[in-house]
Amino acid sequence: MENIFTRVLLVEDEDIARKTLGFYLNTIFDEVVVACDGEEGFNIFEENHDNNTNFDLVLTDLKMPNVDGMSMIDKILEILPNQRFIIVSAHKNEDDLLKLINLRVLGYFVKPLNIDTMMELLQKAKEEVTEEKVKSQKNNNLLKLNNTFTYDLNSENLYENNLVVKLSKKESDILDVLIKNIGNLITLEEFKKEVWDDLSISDSSFRTVMKRLKDKLKEDDFIISQKGFGYKIEKTLSM
Repeated sequence: MENIFTRVLLVEDEDIARKTLGFYLNTIFDEVVVACDGEEGFNIFEENHDNNTNFDLVLTDLKMPNVDGMSMIDKILEILPNQRFIIVSAHKNEDDLLKLINLRVLGYFVKPLNIDTMMELLQKAKEEVTEEKVKSQKNNNLLKLNNTFTYDLNSENLYENNLVVKLSKKESDILDVLIKNIGNLITLEEFKKEVWDDLSISDSSFRTVMKRLKDKLKEDDFIISQKGFGYKIEKTLSM
C-alpha cells in the first residue's frame, strides 16, 4: 500500500482554516491542491479530470462566496458520480446533511476544528481511499476468463476457483499468446514462432503441449479450437 499515491483537493475560503487543514492534510496525503472558493475548486477539479488526474478526496467548506460547497459538489458529481468528499462547516445544517446522505461523504467537520478528531478522520479516510485503490488496481490486473478460471496479468498465473493452476513453461507461453490476443484466432505457425521461435517444430509437438494445457482446463475450457485454422480465447467476463 505504500506505493499508492493519494491526491486531495481542499476548498476553503477562510484563510486560517485553509492553512490549518492544508498543513494537516499534507502530513497524511501525498499531494494537496488548494482552492479558495467553490468556483475555483470546480475549475481545478474539472481541469484535472480532463487531464485524467482525478482527486481521491475533495475536502470542502459549504458556505463560500461565488459558488458554495453544495453547488460545487453537484457540479463535480455531474462529471464524476463516485467522487468522495469530506465536509467542513461552521455548523451542521439539517438540509445540507439530508442532501449529503446518498453521496460518498467520508466525514463531516464542524468548526472550530478539533485537531485530534480531524486527524483521526483524515487518517481513516486515507486508509479507505488506499484500500479502494489497491482493490481497483488488483481487479484491473485480473482477467475473468469464465466462471471458473481467472488470469493475473501481473504474476502471469492462471487460477481455477482461486487456486493456482500449475503449468509447464510451454503451456504457460501458449496461454500468454492467447491472453495477449483475446478475440483473435492464432494459427499453428504463429504459436510456433511466438512460443518456440522455430517454424520447423512439428505440428504434433505443438498439439501435444496444447492438449496438456486443455486437459488442465477441462472443468470449464475457455480455449476455442477451430479445426484446421487455430485457437483463440473468445472474450473475458466482467470482474
